[in-house]
Amino acid sequence: MLFKICGLKEINTVDCCERNNVNFFGMIFYKKSPRNVDIDNALNLINFSKDKKIIPVGVFVNEDLENIKSLIAKLDLKTIQLHGNENDDYINSLKINTNLKVIKTVSVQNISDFKKLNNFNKNDYFLLDYKPEINELPGGNSKQFDWSILKNLKISKPWFLSGGINISNIKKIKNFANPDGIDLSSGVEETPGEKNIQMIESLLKKYHEK
Repeated sequence: MLFKICGLKEINTVDCCERNNVNFFGMIFYKKSPRNVDIDNALNLINFSKDKKIIPVGVFVNEDLENIKSLIAKLDLKTIQLHGNENDDYINSLKINTNLKVIKTVSVQNISDFKKLNNFNKNDYFLLDYKPEINELPGGNSKQFDWSILKNLKISKPWFLSGGINISNIKKIKNFANPDGIDLSSGVEETPGEKNIQMIESLLKKYHEK
């Protein structure tokens, strides 16, 4: 199982994730989010992770194409997550002549939303997340969709499950689906944007319990 923890802003949190064998850490470049980071903060986190196994991921929401290309270059990002309405052409233009890996988020409310997966060929991973209401953030809302609709779901690419995952429900995922990865954010926070090391460690320990 791959683990990704999103919305990191502190070096000690990245260090905790590394020690607990988390595979990816997400840095959110979306100013409306309480988890937003600036370039200097992101560079500090990326530099800290360079001699480690954990992979930094830049998370963007409907970012201007030239702006995102500039940020990818400045931060030397190898993996990004697109959490807005970006289409396959947008992804393709980012990947041309690069080894960039792209995680594409698809918002899910009911089974019909899975049809949107067919609109993408250029991404490397999918991330299935709760579908936000009009007044909600694109992600990190502490809400989950109905996991029972994941039964018998077949996806041609590796995929992450996200949305409202916490210590009380993480073991229940196995009852409904077998994702390639689990993406965490609000479920390991004291308050929005403030990750808690003990919560991270406890949740991962809970998942791995027999």
